[in-house]
Amino acid sequence: MKTISSVKEMQAYALRQQMKGRSIGFVPTMGALHEGHLSLVRRARRENDEVIVSVFVNPTQFGPKEDFKKYPRALNADRALLNKESIDVLFTPSIGEMYPQGYATHVSVCALTQTLCGPLRPGHFKGVATIVAKLLQIAQPSRAYFGQKDYQQLQVIRRLASDLNMPVKVIGCETVREHDGLAASSRNRYLSAKERDEAVLLYQMLYLGRELIEQKIMLEPKRLEKRLRVVLSTVPKCKVDYISAVDPETLQPMKHIKRPVLLAAAIWIGKTRLIDNIFIP
Repeated sequence: MKTISSVKEMQAYALRQQMKGRSIGFVPTMGALHEGHLSLVRRARRENDEVIVSVFVNPTQFGPKEDFKKYPRALNADRALLNKESIDVLFTPSIGEMYPQGYATHVSVCALTQTLCGPLRPGHFKGVATIVAKLLQIAQPSRAYFGQKDYQQLQVIRRLASDLNMPVKVIGCETVREHDGLAASSRNRYLSAKERDEAVLLYQMLYLGRELIEQKIMLEPKRLEKRLRVVLSTVPKCKVDYISAVDPETLQPMKHIKRPVLLAAAIWIGKTRLIDNIFIP
């Protein structure tokens, strides 16, 4: 496994592989790798000649009151995990490499960021779209892999690649869950033992929502949300940002639930914000 920190060196490497006719699979991450990330890496390994993984904690997608400084960083552990997966390149640029002095260009994907997490995290998706656009230009992948747990992010990146005519296939991969259903996330590390036990209610709540929709018991979004909030009310320090049934393509809230539908939620357990979703085909 080769480690590259320079943008120019990384891009030159990728272009050489293209000239050789080798396909490139790319997995962009912010590090603190878990089984969810590794599932993306393994799929990239199966489907491509070369695999590039980036580790970069992107400051532009964090708000002023969010956890950029506290975000978990474990590069040595990440490197060891990736070495076992036989990737070809680990790309670890600095902030100065990605945003050099005088940097003034940003990318916004408007319509898809006006619901769910968008209004609650101003500027977040502009930061995501900007850094992913840059990384795709640098790594020059044939395919790029993203988890469906961050479904809104996945849709934003699909739209970005399509609108900007990028020659990359954006692939969404199923959410990896722990033994009790909690979605794998770097932020799970913030949870205390008690909070970890409470956090599984997020998945249980979404699972209940899926049953209520599939059995046509509750197809009115407001009634469904009210019922699902009852599940979370058993956790005293749980704060709900949203529970929403949305169109899987536009991410717009449904006035009356029909399938396919994405049931998505964001909650706080103590000081940790967790997101999850269930797609109901």
